[in-house]
Amino acid sequence: MAEIPQVSLTLANRAENVLLVRQALSGLAETVGLDPVGLNDMSTAVSEACNNVVVHAYRGERGPLEVDVFAAGERIEVVVRDFGDGIHPHERELDEIAGGIGLPVIHALSDSVEFRDLDGSGTEVRMRFAAAPGSALLECMHDDDGDGRQAARARRSSTRPGSTSVAVGPPLLARAVLPRVLCALAARADFSTDRISDTQLLADALAGHRGGAGGDSRLAVQVSVAPRELHVRVGPLPRGAAADVLAGIDGVGSLVERLADGCEVSSSGAAEVLELRLLARA
Repeated sequence: MAEIPQVSLTLANRAENVLLVRQALSGLAETVGLDPVGLNDMSTAVSEACNNVVVHAYRGERGPLEVDVFAAGERIEVVVRDFGDGIHPHERELDEIAGGIGLPVIHALSDSVEFRDLDGSGTEVRMRFAAAPGSALLECMHDDDGDGRQAARARRSSTRPGSTSVAVGPPLLARAVLPRVLCALAARADFSTDRISDTQLLADALAGHRGGAGGDSRLAVQVSVAPRELHVRVGPLPRGAAADVLAGIDGVGSLVERLADGCEVSSSGAAEVLELRLLARA
């Protein structure tokens, strides 16, 4: 029985995307009641691991940065993964900054850290952090039959180059994480303050949806940024779920349709995808 992460991010290895990881961690901290010191330690250590992927993993080329977050039991665990050069074994033993990554910082701020070489190429850095006393950690999400892992692999493999993919659940956590990530991307697209507020409202509306298709109980959203434009792809969703998202909560109008500049539902195998377009407005 394998655990599945409450938050999964797939991003391009760009420096500005480290901010998106930090935003997701802030949403997690708000949800579980992690104190500011704990959040700062976790964000700093994870940022160091992400920065290594940005600077060194692909030798100046583009490549994926993957981040998985587990928050259950008595610990928070964050996994940072690349498919490039990673961190070479001899570098991990140095008691100094090695290969551009602050290994002493990660060791100092994490309760434990492990490095694992991936098959083929790349490295997985697994950092564990103790939750503060009284933190309301989430229930473990388990995948008994592998459907969730298969759905997650398919989603990640279909992430468009340069876009940001986030899968998050349960809805309580999605409401804290998704608006932060989408608003940061809206700011990157040069949206006005009012339009960023619209993006937050749209993210709030999406976050109430309970999961996707293929056994993955998290809501999956993929976002592409262009000058003054966001393209938001929600899904894969079970058949008929896109209509539920557009109908709004309890049938009270469609906030999503009012805020978006275009809505389209398309098929994706046995599932469907909701595609939304948001434009900057004067």
